[in-house]
Amino acid sequence: MEIACLDLEGVLIPEIWINVAEKTGIKELLATTRDIPDYDVLMRQRLDILAANDLTIHDVQQVIDTLTPLDGAKEFLDWLKSEFQVVILSDTFYEFAKPLMRQLDYPTLFCHKLGLDEDGTITDYHLRMADQKREAVKRFHEINFKVIASGDSYNDTTMLTEADRGILYCPPQNVIDEFPQFPVATDYEVLKAEFLKARAEI
Repeated sequence: MEIACLDLEGVLIPEIWINVAEKTGIKELLATTRDIPDYDVLMRQRLDILAANDLTIHDVQQVIDTLTPLDGAKEFLDWLKSEFQVVILSDTFYEFAKPLMRQLDYPTLFCHKLGLDEDGTITDYHLRMADQKREAVKRFHEINFKVIASGDSYNDTTMLTEADRGILYCPPQNVIDEFPQFPVATDYEVLKAEFLKARAEI
């Protein structure tokens, strides 16, 4: 039996922080895990920027409410669920993802939680566990599943390495250059083909 593990942002939905940056005009929020591999460094930077600009969870959720899944993402996910059991492993937060999960028919999502005070100020973030994408793949292996994983960024590469097969989806060139062992899909039709190829190989 195979499980397909997908990253969320950049694979099925737009990058949330980039959209927040564009809507608020705060260019410092444009940084993602494509730019800063250390997730704690990136999140501490984001929290400091939100605090300095008096932005709360409500401001971020207003931006999220304007977003829709990437073109073709819902159809791709429906196809993937017809071929594999599917789990989304993301470094986003449940407080961010819920509106977009509704638009994708509520796939299984493992991610993290935010620390919030009474007025909605984002005071902290709480990882479900360290390196949760790779650890989830390890647990799936322990219960005798094969895993095919796909993601787009630095924080996906441990998941892709741990999986039986890993596939990069529309990654930046720096990630392609640093991880040449993974095939690259540039659209959903190619990604479908890579999943089927990977299943045949394992």
